[in-house]
Formats: sequence, C-alpha cells, structure tokens
Amino acid sequence: MQKNISLLGSTGSIGRNVLKVVRQYPGRFRIVGLAAGRNIELLRDQIEAFNPLIVSVATRELAEQLAAGLPSGWNEKIFFGQEGNVSVASVAEADTVVSSIVGAAGLVPTVAAIKAGKNIALANKETLVMAGGLVMAEAKRNNVAILPVDSEHNAIFQALAAGRKEDVHKIILTASGGPFREKNERDLWDVTPAEALNHPNWSMGNKISIDSATLMNKGLEVIEARWLFDTDVEHIEVLVHPQSIVHSLVEYIDGSVIAQLGVPDMRIPITYALSWPERLKTGLPRLNLARCMDLSFQPPDFKKFPALRLAYHACKQGGTMPAVLNAANEVAVAAFLDGKIRFPEISLVVAETMNRLDRKEIVDIETVLESDLAARMQAESVIEALCIKFKQRTGQQCETPTLPAGLSVKI
Repeated sequence: MQKNISLLGSTGSIGRNVLKVVRQYPGRFRIVGLAAGRNIELLRDQIEAFNPLIVSVATRELAEQLAAGLPSGWNEKIFFGQEGNVSVASVAEADTVVSSIVGAAGLVPTVAAIKAGKNIALANKETLVMAGGLVMAEAKRNNVAILPVDSEHNAIFQALAAGRKEDVHKIILTASGGPFREKNERDLWDVTPAEALNHPNWSMGNKISIDSATLMNKGLEVIEARWLFDTDVEHIEVLVHPQSIVHSLVEYIDGSVIAQLGVPDMRIPITYALSWPERLKTGLPRLNLARCMDLSFQPPDFKKFPALRLAYHACKQGGTMPAVLNAANEVAVAAFLDGKIRFPEISLVVAETMNRLDRKEIVDIETVLESDLAARMQAESVIEALCIKFKQRTGQQCETPTLPAGLSVKI
C-alpha cells in the first residue's frame, strides 16, 4: 500500500535523504507536500521531481520568487511561514508526515499534523524536548504513531522489539563524541566554527553539527527518549562510541543487552521509519563485522562537555525547563556560528539562561512558546553581557575562560 508523505524540512540533510528513499521506491511512497526554508532553488528541483500538491517556504517574498519560476497555476499551491508549514503538515491527502524542520520551529506544525491524525516520522527532536508530555498525549488521543527517525532512537525502537517494556532496565544512547572528543579542555576556547562543523562520521546540517560537538545533541536526545519510550531519565545512559557502528542499546533486567548496528547512513533509519512494520532493501553497503576491529565505549566527560549535564538537569526539572534549555542553545549556537562567542560559551549562555528563568508547569502549547521566547531574550542578554560587541570591534579575546562580573553558573 502506497504511503502519502508530507515532508517538513525538505531541503535539509534529513529531507534530502528522505527523498532519496522515495526515489528508490516510487511505488511505495508518494510526496504530497514539501515544506522548506529559504533554499528555493533546491525546492524548485524537488517540486519538478515529485510534483507535490502543496509547498511552503519561509517568507512571502520567497513564495513569490518560487512561483515566478514555476508553471502557471502554482501560485495557489504555495504557502509561507508557520501557517504554510501547518498547511503542509495537515494536508488531507497525507497519511504520514516526516518532521525534519530544524529546531523549535518544528513544534507547531508537528502538533498540527498529529491533531490532523497523521502518523509522524520524527526527526525533529525539539518537538518532544519542548513539549513531550503534551505531544505524546495528543498522539495517543488521535491514535497516531510516532516513529523515530534519529539513528539512536530508531535503534532503541528496534531493540525494544526484543522484549517487554516492563523488563527494560535501561536505555543506552551512543554518541560519537564529536570532533573534539580527544581535544584538551583548555584548547576548546580556540576552536573555530569550521572545526566544530567538521563531524568525523556524519554529514549533517550546521546546527546539529555544533550540537554534536558540544554533546548538546545527545542531551536533547536523552530528553526525547524520556518521552518517546516513557522512561525515567535516571534509566537513560549515554556512552561515547567513536566508531558510530552501534547506534544504541537496550539493557533488560536479565542482563541481556540488545544493540542495533549498521553503517552510519541516515537512509537506514529513515527507510525503516517509513516502511515500518516492514523492512525494505536500502542498497547501502553491508556492515562488515570482520573489519570492525575496534568497537569502543567510554563514559562522556561531563566537565569538558557541560551541555550534556545541563540537559539531564533540565529533564529532571521538567515543565518548561527543557524548552528553556533548547531555546537558549539555539541562540547560543547561532551566536557561535556568527563569531560572537567562543565554543565553551555556548554552554555558559545556556546555563545562565536556565538560572535566570523559573520552571513553569506546561498547560498548553502557548505556555511552551512563551517560555521559548523568554529564554531567547534572556540568552541574547547573556551574550551581550559576555562583551561580545567589544570583542568583535577590537578583535581581542578573553585571556581566561571565565564569566565576566555579574554572571554566575549555578547548575
């Protein structure tokens, strides 16, 4: 039976890989909606290749530019902004929505898709980080399946098929450790955005690459796993596995540990999420275990990578604190990529933002969005307090990795 797919984030890394899978199985999958950001040239190519019923871009101006390069009649099929993303997510013809918009922007359209009764292939971890309890309750209310696309959560999803939920002892998320796994802690203050974007194993977008370098990505995955698999955070462990062959593991109460292994290519978890409960051939190289001479594991360094510790803290606090963590991190990562702050200051900005804002109970999506906005404003304030404008103007750098007077990291 053919699945009709709306793809949120079609021009990103995950989106492009989804379309590779659809091209491989045109009889199994049909694209009915595409939502992109600003890359209208690539989106135009995708429109010509897949002929969707509806598309969305970031702004009205981009929508007009996109329409100008398409045949007449496309004007009424092109939408923009958050409303456009919601329209693509909830289009009647879709039965499955792939949520791969980067960051907090994915929350509202994903919730809209759930309310419209669409099954979700989830690559936007921020949806569950920010509002996990609400989202999972909404999915249950609408009898919607949420299937993980992230390689780690997809691996856990597969490993959980080996036993009963009540027999699970703990979930183990693996992390590559990023490009700075063996770098001296002091030397992290000198790394450049280009170095941080150079992931050793995976080809990803800019934001997720920086998150991988700080280990914040793994922290967000911990929070996502807490909701996706209904597991207390105390039973979720992170291990650094530099080879990225074991994508995650589940330990059962009898001592059995079930792992999912595979070559590091996102088309494997994407194909499984789209074809579940079936499996399809991917055409990718087989994992040659005889050549896997060294599969190593080690605990993460919470001191060198405090972002992971902050994520655990936010998850334990609950309420709106994970949304605060996520929003502050998005602002800090953007500031680092723009050359406004140094690499370790990403975590400093997040920590101080969390210190400044109180936890609130989540009663609705509006509560989450309000906390998201408040955190972004506070994060910008923290960045300003770090004297970034002065550093940009003079080219001078702080000689010691300490916060200026008036800032304190208590977490």
